[in-house]
Amino acid sequence: MPATVNAIDIAVTDLTAAIEFYRRLGLEFVRDEHWPDDHAGCDLPNGLHLMLDSDDLRGKMTAGWTPPATGRTFLTFELESPAAVDAKYADLVANGVTGMQEPFDAPWGMRYATVTDPSGNGVDLFAGLPRDS
Repeated sequence: MPATVNAIDIAVTDLTAAIEFYRRLGLEFVRDEHWPDDHAGCDLPNGLHLMLDSDDLRGKMTAGWTPPATGRTFLTFELESPAAVDAKYADLVANGVTGMQEPFDAPWGMRYATVTDPSGNGVDLFAGLPRDS
């Protein structure tokens, strides 16, 4: 049987800050009862599960692991319209989130923008552009 991706785990420097950031994007995390300061999870559509682990917990679970200097993961969130991309980007940046790429009309037919979560991981925001008839 082939391997199945059923969860994505993101190492974060500050679990509380990460939970608050992703809440602004519509995700609700539940802290783990065994490690409430180090692990939280969120069920996503289609059975996918998104997890946040503190750097401390990740280091204890994975021998030799150290946090990278910058994030290498980019989660991508689809929004309902190009205007929603602009509004969400503006809201996040106005609330102290670091913007990496201001919204732009990408040549592949999407309104696209990128911010970082509190740990420096990339978060893309996109929506399809209207098609010419």
